[in-house]
Amino acid sequence: MFSKLLYKNRQIARGYAMDDFDRQLVALLRLDGRMPIAVLAQKLQVSRGTIQKRLDRLISSGAVRGFTVRTRQELDETVLRAMMSVKTSSKKPAALIKALNGVPEVVSLNTTNGVWDYIAELRAASLADLDRALREIRSIDGVASTETSILLGAV
Repeated sequence: MFSKLLYKNRQIARGYAMDDFDRQLVALLRLDGRMPIAVLAQKLQVSRGTIQKRLDRLISSGAVRGFTVRTRQELDETVLRAMMSVKTSSKKPAALIKALNGVPEVVSLNTTNGVWDYIAELRAASLADLDRALREIRSIDGVASTETSILLGAV
């Protein structure tokens, strides 16, 4: 209940409150980001114009930041994946977040609770690339400490 309220408040704070229809639309797009508008309209039992209007609003408000391709992990065996916990000492979190997101190997960045402030998911083509990214992150002003785990395989 609390997380649902927090999520709702976060959306309102950004100037757009997602309703149940928006959440259903986003859920379908998470399953297939290339689903045609006509199919979305059929599944949600509304007109194509309604879907287009909602998508435009979700995109312009920032609630939907983009569309992406997701592959099964085993199809992309050449990519190293790692999770990095980051503790900060920064008085300017916006600048720190911008710097962390500016590292090309960082594919997602999340706040967390407990000892760590952020959890970053990293992807790199080689150990050398991962090592360079780790050094780059550790040198960012405001990063106090990190702990990294390389993901070896899904179970």
